[in-house]
Amino acid sequence: MPKPILLSVDDDTDVLRAIERDLRSQYGAEYRVIGSDSPEGALDLLKQLKVRNDTVALLLADQRMPRMDGVEFLQQAMGIYPGAKRALLTAYADTNAAISAINHASINYFFLKPWDPPSEHLYPQLDDLLDDWQASFRPTFQGIRVLGTRWSPRCYELRDFLARNRVPYEWTDVEASANDPETKRLLEALGPEAASLPVVLFPDGTKLLESAPADVAQKVGLRTRAQTSFYDLAIVGGGPAGLAAAVYGASEGLHTVMIEREAPGGQAGMSSRIENYLGFPTGLSGADLARRAVVQAQRFGVEILSQEAVGARAEGPYRIIKLADGNELSCHALMIATGVQWRRLEAPGIDRLQGAGIYYGGGATEALSCKGEIVYVIGGANSAGQAAMNFARYAERVIILVRGESLASTMSQYLIDQIKETANIQLWTRASVVEAHGETHLEEISVLCSDTSKIERVPASAMFIFIGALPRTDWLASVVERDERGFLLTGPDLIRDGQRPKGWTPERDPFLLETNVPGIFAVGDVRHGSIKRVASGVGEGSVAVQFIHQYLSKV
Repeated sequence: MPKPILLSVDDDTDVLRAIERDLRSQYGAEYRVIGSDSPEGALDLLKQLKVRNDTVALLLADQRMPRMDGVEFLQQAMGIYPGAKRALLTAYADTNAAISAINHASINYFFLKPWDPPSEHLYPQLDDLLDDWQASFRPTFQGIRVLGTRWSPRCYELRDFLARNRVPYEWTDVEASANDPETKRLLEALGPEAASLPVVLFPDGTKLLESAPADVAQKVGLRTRAQTSFYDLAIVGGGPAGLAAAVYGASEGLHTVMIEREAPGGQAGMSSRIENYLGFPTGLSGADLARRAVVQAQRFGVEILSQEAVGARAEGPYRIIKLADGNELSCHALMIATGVQWRRLEAPGIDRLQGAGIYYGGGATEALSCKGEIVYVIGGANSAGQAAMNFARYAERVIILVRGESLASTMSQYLIDQIKETANIQLWTRASVVEAHGETHLEEISVLCSDTSKIERVPASAMFIFIGALPRTDWLASVVERDERGFLLTGPDLIRDGQRPKGWTPERDPFLLETNVPGIFAVGDVRHGSIKRVASGVGEGSVAVQFIHQYLSKV
């Protein structure tokens, strides 16, 4: 943690250097000593320190300064750092002013100039002041701070990005905490920049206004450019299948890069609880599983890029990936593990309020915000059940809406049992959302009951949608064969009437997890016919590496 600051202000540079020298001599080991030769400059400096979230323990100002005396400076500085101890440096003639300031202006102490020797006339009194300050001091958060509003889609996107990439941050909702004195002081220190939400403040004092995830990724050190232009194995997608392939490939000597456009973990990384994964009898969160896998992959030397793949092609023995920033990577073997995205709910108001009360997926960053509210979960698969259990810890009521008659055909029994035993979770069957209402954020939804054909309009603070998933494979449409829904065809699914795929050149059939392009493999949820479970994705990712070794032995 950075040292707390002792700030001295005096327009006489000789006096300023003397007080800085004495302060640094006695307190330099525990405090950072800073000086300013003007009260106006000192106030600007305090605003910068506030934005950086630095701590100020002591303000020591000369009384006689042009344009602004010491008392006025300390009064204004108190509005920025009210917890800092405040002291005046005065001449004997200013003693009455100093005493008046103590009585009426909340000044803690005054020192007469000259203060020699400091061991008698400076340090004992400062020791008392600083001991008193330390007794009530609470360390501030030292990390990234995000300022925004709960109902801003851009703020939600940014918070979700940071959370899923396991970047620690402190969130301040400037609307919800509008009456908080510390928030007011921070916004005042930012000045007009406070209107450019979301604002991201970094410990080094820099800030990003109207921030986007790509800008923050570069600033926090997430790798966006590859170290080299060629790899043995390139994996597009960082879900369980991609991470498993990365671990097995790199551990067996393949120079491996993994390209992930959002955050390692994929949809599984957004799950609040996975309880049926082998080896974790008490369950674990998707974020924890992703974190463990990323550490494991990096230990074997896997390079992880925060980038988006937008195209692919084959050139002789090389497979080329085009990235969103215009750069290209080449590899001998390419694995597609991009998973799936939640299918969109088509109803009036849904798109307009997305990120402002309506969310696709687990929405882990929103769980605490739902305290005491009514939350709707749309869908009946395991992911919906896990989310409902998570939100039930905070929300007043969680309502699961499904089109079918029950959860039996879509959800694991252990989750069904947990939901039945949770008092504040309700299940509405044969129900669907037909409209979302609200001006700046979700306020109500219209629910259609298929039994009665009646539509009921009900209050809703947040709605999380889990209604099936589709692959995002349009960027591969001209290269890799897909089924009618966009899932990638592999292995036996490519053999039609005993014939290998068009353009296939090797004297063998495609491997089990290989696409119609030799050396391009597909694993996990993006693959046609895959089992949509974390364990199966991990299995496919690891098994595919064996086929890749066989392919590379002939390249």
